Amino acid sequence: MNSPQMSLVVLRCENVYINQIKITSPEYSPNTDGIHLSESQNVRIQYSSIGTGDDCISIGDGTSNVVIDGITCGPGHGISIGSLGKDQSTATVEKISVSNSYFFNTTNGARIKTWQGGKGYVRSISYENIALSNVTNPIIIDQYYCLTESGCPTQENAVHISDVKYNNFWGTSSKDYAVTLNCSKTVACTDIHLTNINITTVASSDENTEAACINAYGEADGYLNTDMSCLHYSEIKD
Repeated sequence: MNSPQMSLVVLRCENVYINQIKITSPEYSPNTDGIHLSESQNVRIQYSSIGTGDDCISIGDGTSNVVIDGITCGPGHGISIGSLGKDQSTATVEKISVSNSYFFNTTNGARIKTWQGGKGYVRSISYENIALSNVTNPIIIDQYYCLTESGCPTQENAVHISDVKYNNFWGTSSKDYAVTLNCSKTVACTDIHLTNINITTVASSDENTEAACINAYGEADGYLNTDMSCLHYSEIKD
């Protein structure tokens, strides 16, 4: 409770099991990630409640084979992969599964964020059975992450994001846009799949929501009340 920064860090670990924990930090407390994973493999996090001023769970470089199940997140910045590729570094994250989780009053739900100019990959990612209440960015890929005053390198390189599945999302967004796929202009996001997306706005449960995309390729099917016309339907594969 009220950790000065990250509550729990899993660094360079294997075979970690985190079950039924509760983490609470003030909504506006900076850098108070609930659980941060880095350079770790075979991690399971389940049946836990996390409220923070930053990411409920953040997944950093060198992490793979992670199962996250049954998480209640709020307030906070969602369950995030990244940020990755800072200072043009190479980052790798793969085989991450997030399921059966609930986000309320968060700035993000399912988020992937990479710094401009990074290298490497994020692949084999699954977000499934996700409930939302008053979430600002329910589904978001942000490859233009940059917090330095001097700016970041141009997008000559980027962490390649591929094989990402969003399946069975429902609930409310605090704004009209439910899906934001802002991918690098030079390294496209590929193999992005959205199925059964039922996200309305807090203001109106009758109106469809919208999507914004930059250089994102994939497909959307099943029940969709979000206009996914910005997603390029393509046979591009890795």
